[in-house]
Amino acid sequence: MQDAIEREAAVRGKVVLITGASRGIGAATARRFAAVGAKLGLAGRPSDALKAVAQETGAALIPCDVADAGDVQAAVEALVASHGRLDVLINNAGTIDPIALITRADPEAWGRQIDVNLKGVFYGMRAALPVMQAQGAGTILTVGSGAAYNALEGWSGYCASKAGAIMMTKAAHLEAGSKVRVLSLSPGTVATDMQRAIKASGVNAVSQIDWEDHVPAEWPAEALLWMCTPDADSFRGGEVTLRDEGLRAKLGLTR
Repeated sequence: MQDAIEREAAVRGKVVLITGASRGIGAATARRFAAVGAKLGLAGRPSDALKAVAQETGAALIPCDVADAGDVQAAVEALVASHGRLDVLINNAGTIDPIALITRADPEAWGRQIDVNLKGVFYGMRAALPVMQAQGAGTILTVGSGAAYNALEGWSGYCASKAGAIMMTKAAHLEAGSKVRVLSLSPGTVATDMQRAIKASGVNAVSQIDWEDHVPAEWPAEALLWMCTPDADSFRGGEVTLRDEGLRAKLGLTR
């Protein structure tokens, strides 16, 4: 098992921007990174839930709609203005809605899903890369999904956006240079509100998974912490999967 102290030391004092941190993986990641002394900014649309996470973690709350390029640029600039740098960007914001057959999907809702899940990742990379390249170091992590590789009924927008996001990771890796690390995480199925929405939909096999089989949000949070360390460098330009039992053992993630 990799020593947790080593993982924590790699992030302590680093300036980290997380999108979509009001709940689920984003909130768990904010708590984990705050616990090891990261300087956090939480970018998202204002809500009581996001405000509560910011207060709990001591993070700066930065109003931001990730589907708006100007908002994302301003969020990065705000954190850099406060701390002089940006060490880690975690593109976590995502939506499962709409869960609908292609012939019945609302075009505006489907387009919004692409705006958040794919264009939001692009906007984050576009804003963060020049900062990290100029300072000579940085890490960009994106929360992906196994849906990027396997089409699922009712999830056309989600699958397409996640497939696009992993290609964004590959493209950004090619363009980032040797000093900036770009990686993606496929967390598997996680016990979050998104999974509640999936179960309630009753659409495709994922909705039939027993709740007890989903992993806790703290697991991908730990994986994201590890991905900030050189130990994850073999995955640069690619995707780490939390379904890997060897990785779970390395990180001490057991039920």
